[in-house]
This record gives sequence, structure tokens and C-alpha cells, in this order.
Amino acid sequence: MTDVLDQFWRAYLYASNGAPSGMVVTLWLLVASVSMGFFISIALAVARVSSRRWLSLPLWLFSYVFRGTPLYVQILFIYAGIYSLDVVKGTPPLAAFFQSGANCLILALTLNTVAYTTEIFAGAIRATSAGEIEAARAYGMSRLAMYRRVILPSALRRALPAYSNEVILMLHATSLAFTATVPDILKVARDANAATYQTFASYGIAALLYLCLSFTLIGLFRRFERRTLAYLGPHR
Repeated sequence: MTDVLDQFWRAYLYASNGAPSGMVVTLWLLVASVSMGFFISIALAVARVSSRRWLSLPLWLFSYVFRGTPLYVQILFIYAGIYSLDVVKGTPPLAAFFQSGANCLILALTLNTVAYTTEIFAGAIRATSAGEIEAARAYGMSRLAMYRRVILPSALRRALPAYSNEVILMLHATSLAFTATVPDILKVARDANAATYQTFASYGIAALLYLCLSFTLIGLFRRFERRTLAYLGPHR
């Protein structure tokens, strides 16, 4: 049993038989969903704070739906529900996309983090001081230049602590990859448990790896926060 568990231990960290390791798959899911979600959320946050109801209201509804339903249900809906539609089955590109568990999982994770991150960034934009906006207008900046040079840089710095928590939560959310049969860390743990019946060791290794990844991300974000938010600290 120990030899079998040792074999699975290597599967957590190292690729085997041409397949990526559980750690690599987990990191890939996290980086892909968070990266796409970050850039999409910036654009949506600007629209979310717009005074035009036809622009902000659909985004509020999108955010309300995805923040108000469990991620597990969203993954099942995208992975199993959408593919059952005749229009999807009858369109080869869509059918090929939704047949892939990895594609469906990335889509679900991205949409979920976009809903939360958009609200985080929108709140930070609303908190921009009137003085900064007035100064930008006094310099004769256009609305686009004002967002690009003043509002967004300031808002993203203020949003960093809340956004770092969202990234950690997305790391934990990748453990739902088994729903779409994607071999992440938890999938390797489930396989190890099924093969060895050493439940404590199998899931304990997975918990330890998630813990290490979480603390690494927390450390990186805290260091980045100290650099970007240094101007808010006490000055001598």
C-alpha cells in the first residue's frame, strides 16, 4: 500500500505518462480563470458604475445570478446542461467546446470570478475621491484618459486586499474540477484513496498542497500590497 501511495504522491507533483500532474492542472485552472477574469472585470466594472441603466442593469443581473448560485451548480449547468441543448449539439464548434470538461470548467470558473471581481473593482471605482477626479478634469483629460491614468490605477490599488481574497477563494474553487472530470489535485487524491484506502494520507496530502499554495499566494499578495499601498502608510 505504501508503494502505491508513494506512486500517487508523485502524481500530485510530477507528470506521468504524458499527463500533467495534479498540481500543474490546479495551477493552470487558477491562472487561466483568474487572468481572463481580471481583464474582463476591469471593463465590466467601468460599465457597472455607469449612470446608463441599459448598461449597468444587465451587469447587475449577471453579478446577482452568479453570486447568488453555488459554483458547483454553475459547473454542472455549463458542463451537462448547455450541451443537452439541440442548438449546441447542432453547431459543431459549440458541440466541440462543451464536450470538453476542461473548457466548461474554465468557463464556469471565469464567469464566477468575473461576477465577484467586477463588484470589487466597481466598489473601488466608486470610492475614488472627488479630488482626484477634479484634478484630472482640471488637466483637461478626456473620460478615457481619466480612467486610464487616474481612476483605474487608484481603484485597483485599493481593491488589492479584497481581490487577493478572491484569488485564494478561486484556488479553493478549483477543487470542484472533479465535477467536469478534470484531473486536479483533489482528483488525484480521490484516485489515491480508491486505490489504497488510506483516506487520511490521500486527502491529507491534498490538503497540505492546497495549504502551501494558499500561503504562497498570500505571501506574494501581501508583498505586492506593501509596495503598491505604501503611500497609505504613515510618513516620517
